[in-house]
Amino acid sequence: MLLMVWAVTGCSDSDDEIIIDEPEPTLAAGTTSFSFTADGGTVSFEISSNTTWRINFESTGWCKPSIQTTTGNATVRLMADENPTAEERSLSLSITADGVETINLQCTQAAKELEPTEPEKEEYIEPDNSNMSSLSALDFAALMGQGWNLGNSLESIVANGEELSGNETSWGNEVVSKTLIDAVKAAGFNTIRIPVSWSHKLDDQESYKISWAWKQRVEEVVNYALDNDMYVMINVHWDGGWADHPDNEHQEAINTKLAALWKQIAIYFRDYDDHLLFAGTNEVHEEGYYGTPSAENLEVQNSFNQTFVDVVRATGGRNAYRFLVIQSYNTNIDLAVSDLTLPTDETPDRLMAEVHFYDPYDFALQESGSYKTQWGNGYTDVSDWGQEAWVDEAFGKMKTNFVDQGTPVILGEYGAILRSGLTSGLDEHIAARNYYLNYVTRAAIENGMIPCYWDNGPTGNNSMGLFNRSTGEVVHQDALDAIIGTAEN
Repeated sequence: MLLMVWAVTGCSDSDDEIIIDEPEPTLAAGTTSFSFTADGGTVSFEISSNTTWRINFESTGWCKPSIQTTTGNATVRLMADENPTAEERSLSLSITADGVETINLQCTQAAKELEPTEPEKEEYIEPDNSNMSSLSALDFAALMGQGWNLGNSLESIVANGEELSGNETSWGNEVVSKTLIDAVKAAGFNTIRIPVSWSHKLDDQESYKISWAWKQRVEEVVNYALDNDMYVMINVHWDGGWADHPDNEHQEAINTKLAALWKQIAIYFRDYDDHLLFAGTNEVHEEGYYGTPSAENLEVQNSFNQTFVDVVRATGGRNAYRFLVIQSYNTNIDLAVSDLTLPTDETPDRLMAEVHFYDPYDFALQESGSYKTQWGNGYTDVSDWGQEAWVDEAFGKMKTNFVDQGTPVILGEYGAILRSGLTSGLDEHIAARNYYLNYVTRAAIENGMIPCYWDNGPTGNNSMGLFNRSTGEVVHQDALDAIIGTAEN
């Protein structure tokens, strides 16, 4: 405490009186109003005083001072806990000292932005055919035009043992934008196949509960295409490979998981009209084995298709009438002809079959060893199989056995890598590749199939990308013309 001393001369020459006076107590706060985020934190302010003061607060409150009482000037920190509620909150503290007016401090804290919970939907609602086509499957498929795959994006997944993670950029592509999908539509594609993985986005591994945020993201990308009046197919793609054990030992477990995933997907997207199609799986096969499958493999894989159809139909609403796409074993054409059994479906004329085509492998996909750089009549560095006659024969089988029988065929994937790293013969390779893309696309259309080009994103050596995934700019116009040009001739 400061003391002030004055010497005072009285009336008497001999007596001097000394008087000691204490100053008036002072108390001031630099700030009296404080705002905190929902995460809490600390703010500092100054207290100026010439006396002893005290901060009064609730010991159980969410905001507490670093100093409760002291004398003189001080820097005080107010420490706020995290707000766990969805409501804004406030409290008051007071600073008091003898002989001065109380100072009130007002503290407010923002509400916590709680994760919204997914609205509950009924597992089954009455069938609803509003805005669902009354066309036959074949007539409907004829509207779909030519297709393009958003490859290596929403299905990109990272496996670390049994732990799965990843996001749509994990395999090197950009986040999918509306700009890209707008460009795909502008280029002439009318259908988009969106491969999707789900297992890396589960909230619960036991019940296979899919993250709501992931379903919302898939929906966002689906809407990019639907906003362009395109037809859209979503599936359960490779998904870490859990379905690649089509045998008796794994059949029940795989069907259980497949049913759990498709029930959620179907319910979430149930209100969409028939521009959205569901495709059950992808290239299901015995992991690591590409030889002739056993009768057991084929029978079990067919059961996956039946599970898919049953589960989707059981959700009702527009899903009772939605067009569904089922796959042959490993999406192989010969196995589709010999062993694909169409599932029993309570809704007639709503199924399509899916196969893929990358023949001959040494031209279309092989990246090392004795691969071939050319394809087709008039070229020399070609395979001894898989040329034009092979394409005509394979696609003719699908026409005879499916299209002519009333079941449309989706050529879900096809293409050939661009070998731009060749040190010689690059021009011939590009010409042969464009001829291949044109021929395969044309043959698919002529045989009543819906061709969906496989675009994996990158546009450099050993890639299949047509567009810059960041800007939507067409990178390989010649390849695009080879594919799309078939629809104009």
